[in-house]
Amino acid sequence: MPGERRNLRSNKENSSSTNGEKPRSNSQSSSAKDKPAPTRSTSSRSKASAPVSKKSAASEKEGTGNKPRTNGTESVENGVNGIDDVDMVDENQEPMKSNGAADEEMTVVVPPPKTSKLSGEHGEDQQDDITMGNAPESASGEADKIDPKVKAVTDIKGNHVLLERAVSQFDARFTLRVLRSISSIRKHLSSDILAQAITETYSASSPMAKALLAAIGKEDVAFEAVDNFSEMEIGSPKDKAKTTSAGKDVLPEVDFYLAVLVQIFLYDNQAVESGAKFSTNLVEKLRTLNRRTLDPLSARVYFYYSLFFEQLAPLPPSPIASVVSIRQPLLQALRTSVLRKDQDTRATVTTLLLRNYLSTSHITQADLLISHSEYPAAASNNQIARYLYYLGRIRAIQLSYTEAHEHLIGATRKSPSSHSAGGFYQAASKLLVVVELLMGDIPDRALFRQPSLEHAMQPYLSLVQAVRVGKIDGFLNVVQMHNAVFRRDGTYTLILRLRQNVIKTGIRMMSLSYAKISLRDICMKLDLDSEESAEYIVAKSIRDGVIEATLDHEQAFMKSKEIGDVYATKEPGEAFHDRIQACLALHDESVKARNSVNAACTLRS
Repeated sequence: MPGERRNLRSNKENSSSTNGEKPRSNSQSSSAKDKPAPTRSTSSRSKASAPVSKKSAASEKEGTGNKPRTNGTESVENGVNGIDDVDMVDENQEPMKSNGAADEEMTVVVPPPKTSKLSGEHGEDQQDDITMGNAPESASGEADKIDPKVKAVTDIKGNHVLLERAVSQFDARFTLRVLRSISSIRKHLSSDILAQAITETYSASSPMAKALLAAIGKEDVAFEAVDNFSEMEIGSPKDKAKTTSAGKDVLPEVDFYLAVLVQIFLYDNQAVESGAKFSTNLVEKLRTLNRRTLDPLSARVYFYYSLFFEQLAPLPPSPIASVVSIRQPLLQALRTSVLRKDQDTRATVTTLLLRNYLSTSHITQADLLISHSEYPAAASNNQIARYLYYLGRIRAIQLSYTEAHEHLIGATRKSPSSHSAGGFYQAASKLLVVVELLMGDIPDRALFRQPSLEHAMQPYLSLVQAVRVGKIDGFLNVVQMHNAVFRRDGTYTLILRLRQNVIKTGIRMMSLSYAKISLRDICMKLDLDSEESAEYIVAKSIRDGVIEATLDHEQAFMKSKEIGDVYATKEPGEAFHDRIQACLALHDESVKARNSVNAACTLRS
C-alpha cells in the first residue's frame, strides 16, 4: 500500500513537470482550514522534526526529485502527504499554548476529523447528545422541587409591590394583575401560608395583623423582626426603596388584599359564621376610606360578603333569611359608589342586590331597582353577563318572554369560556330553553349536543321532546321525574306554565289531522277535566291564531277550516313587497355612504 501511494505521487509530479509547471508542495495542495492544529501530545515531536520538514519543503521547491519515504520517518497529515505529524485525538482536549517569550497565548479550535466521525467517535457523539437531551429534564425537575408554600408566600409578597406601583402610578392595571393571580394562589392557600405572609408584612403592634390572624386562628404566631420587603429582589432600585419604606407603613390596598385572601380561605373551608363576622367588620372599615385605588378590591370584598350571608341559616327563600339583613349595607354601598363614580363596586353591588331579591322571590323590588338605577357600561364582561342573566330571569317571571330571550342570549354569549365558569353557562342555557318553549319555539338540537351541556341538559331535552309531541301525559311524567332538578335550577314554576303550550300544540296537531272532532274526544286525548275546559282552551287557541277552526257550542264539536291556496290571497304579494322595500332601503344606504366618502375625498384634495 505505501508503494502504491509513492508511485501515484511520483507520476503526478512528473506529469506536472513535463507540462512546464513547478511541482506544488503538499502543504499548498491541502487547504489551511482542513489542516488540524498540533496538540500537546505531538508538540515535542513536531518541534524535533521541524528542521527535517523545512529541508524537505525546500528540496521539493527546487525540483530535486522524489525520495522514497517510509512510514514514521517524516510527518504525515491524516496519513497522506502532510507536513506536520498530528495524532487523531478528541476535540475536547485543551488547546496548545506556546512557551516562547514573544509568543502570545491563543486558543486554537480543532475541527473534528472526518475519519473519526466515521469510526469510533460516533458513539461518543451519541452519548454527548443524550447527555444534552437530559439537561432540560433535570432543570425542569429542579423547578418542580420548589416548595408550593414558599412559592405562594413569594407570590403574595410580590403582589404587594404591584399594589404599591398601582398607588404610586395611579394605574389600576397593576391591581387587576394582583386579582388575576388570586386563582393560582388559591390552590395552595392555607392558614400557615397566610400567617407567614401576615407576620412578614406587619409589625407585632399592628391592629390589622391581629384581626387577620384572629380570623384564621393563628393569634399566637411570632412576628419576624426583619423588614418584610428588604429581602425582595423585585423591580428597579427605585421600587426597592419604595418597598423598604412601605414596610414601616403598610398601604390600605395591601390590607384589603390580605383580607380578601382571608375571606377566600374561610369560604373554601366552609367557615361561614367566622367569614360573615370578619366580612362585616371589613365592610365597616371599608366605608371609612375613599381611595380610588381600592375600587377593584372593595368590589371583591362585597362579593364574598354576600356569599357568606347566603349560606347562613335560615336559608333563602325564607322571608327571614340572613340575606335580608345585608340589603341595607349593600344599598348604602351602591349609593356611595354612584357618588364616587366607582364603576367596579357599582356593577358588583347591583348584581348582588338582584341576586338577593331573586333568592327571596321579591320580584317587584328587583324590578324597581332596575328601573331606578343605571348599570355602568364600563363594567367587566363577567359582571355584565351576570346582570343580563338576572334581568332575563326577572323578565321571564313577569311574562315578558321576548325581552327575557334577548337578555339570556346576551348572557350566554358573554359567559366566560373557562372550565371554572361552566356552571353559569349551564344555568343560563337551561333558563333560555324554558323561555324558548314558553314563546312557542323549539330549541335547536345542537344546543343539547355541546360537551359542556350534554349531561346537565338531559332533563330539559326530555322536556322539549314532551312539549314537541303535544302529549300532556308525557309532559307530566317528565315534570314529576325531574322535579328535584327543576326546583334546584329555579325553573320549576316556569315549567308549570308550559302545560298550556303542550295543550295548544296538541290542539294544533288535531286540527291538522281531523276535519271535525268532538270536544269529548279532545278531552280524552288531552286528558282534560271536562268538556267546558276543552271548549275554553279551543276558543282561546282560535282567538290567539294558533289554529284556524270554528267552534259549535250546541253540538259540541270543532270544525277545522279547509286550507285554501295561499297564493290566491294577498299574503305572497305583501311578503314580496316587504322584501323589495328592504332591498331598496339597503341600496339607498349604500349610495349615501358612497357619496359621503366621495365628498370627504374631494375636501382632502
